[in-house]
Amino acid sequence: TVIYLVSLFVVVVAAAAAAFAPATVPSLVFQLHRRPSQQSCRNFASHVEINNINKMSDQDAPNISSSSAKSAIDFLTLTTNLKTTKRTGWIRQGVRQPESVADHMYRMTLMAMISSFSRSQLDTNKCIKLALVHDLAEAKVGDITPHCGVSDGDKYEMELNTMNQISQMLGPSLAGEEILSLWKEYEEGTTEEAKLVKDLDKLEMILQAMEYENEGCHEESLEGFFESTKGKWRTELGFRWAEEIVSRRRLRKKDDGNVTKNYAEGKGGD
Repeated sequence: TVIYLVSLFVVVVAAAAAAFAPATVPSLVFQLHRRPSQQSCRNFASHVEINNINKMSDQDAPNISSSSAKSAIDFLTLTTNLKTTKRTGWIRQGVRQPESVADHMYRMTLMAMISSFSRSQLDTNKCIKLALVHDLAEAKVGDITPHCGVSDGDKYEMELNTMNQISQMLGPSLAGEEILSLWKEYEEGTTEEAKLVKDLDKLEMILQAMEYENEGCHEESLEGFFESTKGKWRTELGFRWAEEIVSRRRLRKKDDGNVTKNYAEGKGGD
């Protein structure tokens, strides 16, 4: 009798489990797949943040000090001038709503990336950095052109003084020394990367000149910008890209069929 009762109890328990299984399993699946609440997301984010802070080494601590944060924001505030300073050459020629120095630097940086990307002899990262810093001094001294009455020597000293100040402002932990070194490398123009980026500086200028001509938003001729680059290309890429720009310009200008021919004759180089 005892054995019979135990067997009956086991059968009843098994039947009850089978009866409730279809209801509990989907419920469990739903629990696993339902969207997390906003509170759980906040809890998870806090957990990750705490873990990241705990993983920070003592060596990293100086990099987020209040003094380095101040230096970083001081520097970035200074670079606001690059966004608001209009390029002098376009102002002199009566271009309406001319680009800023930062506009010029941004497209130059893109040019540096794509022009060096497939050339194993060039350091693409360095090309990008050179383009980013090449006009950085203009955040303080402005866009000085040959028509401003400032000698090349005085211009260089003014910009060098500014770059030294920026380097000291940032310090080594915020790339101050590297930025100064890159600027000097660009100014000297002897490395393959610097030669390319100097060509890109001119290419971006004549490309912008052609675009202003196409838009008809200038009062004076922009021919001088093209003439100023003839015979000054340092790289084959610079010359070929310039030919492409001038060729497209020629197609837009009637009675100017000699533009490409005359330009090609001035290939030259430094």
